[in-house]
Amino acid sequence: MRILLVEDDAMIGEAMVRALKAASYAVDWVQDGSAALTAFESQHYGLILLDLGLPRRDGLEVLQRIRRVDPDTSVLIVTARDEVEERIRGLDLGADDYVPKPFEMSELLARMRAVIRRRGGNGGPLMVSGQLTLDPATRQARYGEQQAQLSGKEFALLQALLLRPGAILSRRELEDRIYGWNEEVESNAIEFLIHAIRKKLGSTVIRNIRGVGWLVSRES
Repeated sequence: MRILLVEDDAMIGEAMVRALKAASYAVDWVQDGSAALTAFESQHYGLILLDLGLPRRDGLEVLQRIRRVDPDTSVLIVTARDEVEERIRGLDLGADDYVPKPFEMSELLARMRAVIRRRGGNGGPLMVSGQLTLDPATRQARYGEQQAQLSGKEFALLQALLLRPGAILSRRELEDRIYGWNEEVESNAIEFLIHAIRKKLGSTVIRNIRGVGWLVSRES
């Protein structure tokens, strides 16, 4: 999943980028409110991590602008402003969760997974569609009788498809969801990842619609 990190503190931002990448997220990092809105308007993100005390535009103003045009993108506030009134205001303006600094990265990652599951219409710990099950906490997948540990990029691709079961995602859409600004993408990278997932879980786990893209089936 592609994440927009909005954090003006260089030390905190660098540490968060490392941890998020290690957790298999693609990360675009900006350091002020205006840059956050520019990035948001030009790219699809699965989740935004938003500081409030930002240069150029305050984080709450950024949140209001985002919510005016997009009620669906998940936004998790991560800030040193921990007063109850600030938390209430952030949540009332449309944030999905509010994490005060300082925080443990493991807790932030767990809160991110919970927000992503809720946005996908699933409050449980697993992502499920028919015979396919994916555990975001461990990156383990099961399809029928096959079970496998996925690499970071394999997990990111399968998660992107499971967030919209039954929907066809093109190569460009999948690239946008699993690679960040500074990551080089080989021309056959998506096909390589799909081949690797099929090798681990079975050839029918991901369906190809020739000339259009790929999907996982929506099944009861």
